[in-house]
Amino acid sequence: MSRAAVELPAGTRAFLTRPRTATLTTLRPDGTPHVTPVRFTVDAATGLVRVTTRAGARKARNVAAGGPAARVALCQADGFRWVTLEGRAAVTDDPEHLAEAVRRYTARYRAAPPAPPDLVVIEIAVDRILSLNL
Repeated sequence: MSRAAVELPAGTRAFLTRPRTATLTTLRPDGTPHVTPVRFTVDAATGLVRVTTRAGARKARNVAAGGPAARVALCQADGFRWVTLEGRAAVTDDPEHLAEAVRRYTARYRAAPPAPPDLVVIEIAVDRILSLNL
């Protein structure tokens, strides 16, 4: 996964550190959107967003089906404040990537994520940021 093409502004980083859920939008193979609530982490140093999930989950299958061109959008909102992070996404079950995703998730949400046997991580290289009232 390549580095993100944009840097997260300080206000955006602060907003995204709150332990909230967001919506992740992926595209099904037929091009229709699939929107699901997720917990996630943001690595400001690399511009990577990480979402842990099951390999068989629709969101993971959508990203995998999109190949290297797969794009997603993740949106966290709080009243009239929101930020959407868009970028290329990839699914991996690499143990080092999984360990980093679990470590960051546990630090953010103060609990380990679910650990199904088919755990994977969706990594999103953020290249576009949209926001309001941050």
